[in-house]
Amino acid sequence: MSLLTQYTSLQRLGTALRDKTFSARELAQDTLQRIAQQPELNAFLHVDTDLTLQQADAADVLLARGNATALTGIPIAHKDVFVTRHWRTTAGSKMLANYVSPFDATIVEKIQHAGAVNLGKLNCDEFAMGSDSRNSAFGAIQNPWNKLHSPGGSSGASAAVVAAGLALAATGSDTGGSIRQPSAWCGVSGIKPTYGTVSRFGMIAYGSSLDQAGPIARHASDLVELLCTMSGFDERDPTSLQDCHGKANTGERVRDDYKQWNERFAEQGTKPLAGLRIGLPREYFTSDLNPEIARHIDAAIQHFEKLGATRVDISLPLTREAIPAYYIISPAEASSNLSRFDGVRFGHRSASYSNLEEMISRSRAEAFGGEVIRRILVGTYVLSEGYYDAYYLQAQRVRRMIADDLQKAFASCDVIMGPVSPTLATSLDSTSADPTANWLADIYTLGISLAGLPAMSIPCGFSNDARPLPVGLQIVGNYFNEGQILALASLYQQDTDWHQRQPEAE
Repeated sequence: MSLLTQYTSLQRLGTALRDKTFSARELAQDTLQRIAQQPELNAFLHVDTDLTLQQADAADVLLARGNATALTGIPIAHKDVFVTRHWRTTAGSKMLANYVSPFDATIVEKIQHAGAVNLGKLNCDEFAMGSDSRNSAFGAIQNPWNKLHSPGGSSGASAAVVAAGLALAATGSDTGGSIRQPSAWCGVSGIKPTYGTVSRFGMIAYGSSLDQAGPIARHASDLVELLCTMSGFDERDPTSLQDCHGKANTGERVRDDYKQWNERFAEQGTKPLAGLRIGLPREYFTSDLNPEIARHIDAAIQHFEKLGATRVDISLPLTREAIPAYYIISPAEASSNLSRFDGVRFGHRSASYSNLEEMISRSRAEAFGGEVIRRILVGTYVLSEGYYDAYYLQAQRVRRMIADDLQKAFASCDVIMGPVSPTLATSLDSTSADPTANWLADIYTLGISLAGLPAMSIPCGFSNDARPLPVGLQIVGNYFNEGQILALASLYQQDTDWHQRQPEAE
């Protein structure tokens, strides 16, 4: 048994490091060995033992001096859309197969400054475009609960390595649900914070008005520490927020709110959630929802009710319209963002061409995968003359209406809860004649992303299959209420053990 399967929480592992139960180097070596033993997951794209052990040795120096933070010596891995010095950054694409950045993304920089140890770069759907981790140029990723199934996407490897005990935590990015859905399918916890609270500098862009970085771990309490480290205003990111409803955008904002909510819950004794209203969108609980998922979601809501909360029926009438709105806006932004990958300055360049135009077109056709090409074509089409008003502007209007509907819902409830995905983890062998069929799996997450709200997924049950698959509960807060939803998730996890369960070795 590895150390990460014995010390599954950041707090316990950090205490063991500070107590000298083992060193950061010993922990890193143990974890790297476990990673090497599970290559079939196809989760890591680049591991460099020497670089990792150098960071572990630096962490041991901090621990010896008594200068350790909560993350010092903790093994963490980064989704391959965050640029890193020394480690390759591919975004899961042949276009960037051998690219090494001259600088670190802001969140990588912050986590490293806190003393965490980078285990390497994690596989993902190409340029974060996908919801089943089958779109990577470097092969599909497996779900550790059942290796014939998908771990979700696009942050599939980020969730898979945490579930498999190959990292205590991982970074992910969420454009339309890419932290929440894989967290649900892999039985771990993940949060997408309010748009603009975590820097996007150094994140390879997919949809600039939607992309947001966030952490994945087992425990909600671990997400607090990770999000505190990652959050904050960054002048290098034009979408980064300085102010969060009157509070400075710092990591301490999240921690302070989390503590205040915990104190409020504690003051209310045996009914810590007395007065809390949980909104349940009726559009989420239709015949499209897998009955097993519905059963576990209802059981989780009943648990919150026993703690004093009340359920409130709400409506999000544009739930289905979020799908076409998102799949017009995000491809449009992707079309613009990915235009820089032309084979001129960096990235793949075709070996055969006769002029500049042919070089660019051949390079892009050779290096981009089918899903990326599909979304670029859609995005270019909806931005073209004669179609911009009919499609792109209409989608932006729908986006505004979705955000307004959510604010109307928050007038009658404090948080919104429901499923993350209408299905359990899908088979890696599943095929469909419709290449856009997987887009429907994001129906419960897209509206939240279009509105820029904070939301998270936590485990709340397992299916009755021979090899059970996890079920995730989505908790959505109003703007900047990360501390509230994290406190609710932590309270739930104090009474349940879904998040502590680990896949059996096959």
